[in-house]
Amino acid sequence: MKRMSVVTTLAVALGSIGSGCALAENQTDNLLGADSGKLHLTAGFSDLEGAGGGGLVPLAFITGYGSNQSWGANAHFTNIQLRNLHLFTYGVAVGALDRVELSATRQQLDITSGPLDGLGVMQDVYGLKVKLFGDAIYGQDSFLPQVSVGAQYKHNDGIKHGEAVGLAGVLNPQQLGAQAEHSTDFYLALTKVFLGESVLVNAVVRETKANQFGLLGFGGDRHRGYSTKPEGTVAYLVSRRLAVGGEIRTGPHNLGIDDQGNGWTLFVGWTPTKNLSLVAAYLNIGSVLGPVTHVTRHQDGPYLSVQAGF
Repeated sequence: MKRMSVVTTLAVALGSIGSGCALAENQTDNLLGADSGKLHLTAGFSDLEGAGGGGLVPLAFITGYGSNQSWGANAHFTNIQLRNLHLFTYGVAVGALDRVELSATRQQLDITSGPLDGLGVMQDVYGLKVKLFGDAIYGQDSFLPQVSVGAQYKHNDGIKHGEAVGLAGVLNPQQLGAQAEHSTDFYLALTKVFLGESVLVNAVVRETKANQFGLLGFGGDRHRGYSTKPEGTVAYLVSRRLAVGGEIRTGPHNLGIDDQGNGWTLFVGWTPTKNLSLVAAYLNIGSVLGPVTHVTRHQDGPYLSVQAGF
């Protein structure tokens, strides 16, 4: 809870700073030297792991509204209520010179019904993204996309309350068959906005060992090493502040006790100001631990995310 209060305080502070900047639109920089020079929506939102993106998939955009001579930052909180699972994430991210992005996110998963009701898992995700070349917005005279590379170090903090569901002594994902409690995802993101058609297209290739985003550890009895997995986003820009679209994210099937499949979203993203972003989505991540729980229905439900910053 201490981490939660710190991030919440940061979110309020960033929102207050951003609101002050909005009142002084004619000034070039705000009090922290950030110029908010990028267009609406081009900072992306905060995805499940804290990177600048949509809901599930990162974009090649660098988070924050700072131009290539400035910087930006934000804090986010995301709440996801699926059939038998509750997942919430919170974190902060900083973008510098429209070139480099750093992020830190805390994830907490609680099983809310079924045979494992009460079980919990926590994970920390630390991200780095670097823009290599291209400009998704201003490069309209070329089909060349904006291209970024990223890395996400994930550390699973273990299984909580196992004794409450008959799993006393089960404290980490290795005891469920995972090979490790930490690992690093690597990804390449290519993003292009076609302004004439008001369409955003995004393709990602990820190297990962993560089971259910890392919440069930990394690697497993079925497969130990990295898997190459594609991801993608398509969005329609209704206006310069509103986007609707969908995402798909594929994942490896490393664990015999888990039947991991593909995840996808249908989302609406809105930036009423550059200091506030909201995402509402329908999320489906397929079945989770079906062979153990015998709950083979897809885990699906509403996804809500709030981001404050500049």
